[in-house]
Amino acid sequence: MRVMTEMPPPDKPLLGAVHHVALICADYARSRAFYSQTLGLPIVREVYREARDSWKCDLQVGDVQLELFSFPDPPPRPSRPEAQGLRHLAFAVADLDAVVATLAERGVDCEPIRVDEYTGRRFTFFADPDGLPIELYETD
Repeated sequence: MRVMTEMPPPDKPLLGAVHHVALICADYARSRAFYSQTLGLPIVREVYREARDSWKCDLQVGDVQLELFSFPDPPPRPSRPEAQGLRHLAFAVADLDAVVATLAERGVDCEPIRVDEYTGRRFTFFADPDGLPIELYETD
């Protein structure tokens, strides 16, 4: 039987912050438009990697970058039922109602707003073009 042993926490964390999150897109142009135009994330750089037949687009979200990749015929990742691995992306927003209204104007359907039972904060979900769940979490 394996037993998990507790180690004392280090004096300081080994990790500083999240630098980037990478997404592989089924349709690169559609995802690029969704993240840069619909969600309004600024493009930091975009390159075509010929050896991999792959586009890479870096978008800025606060202090973190979101990387979009294209690859020929990537297999789909199941979102439902929930699978191992990345569950969803969550973005902090100051005014959840305003963001949900703007997304609705841009053709994005959000789930009904709920309240986190542990923090009392409001949140909702919608999906990106590949079905990846995205959470909006009201922080202010």
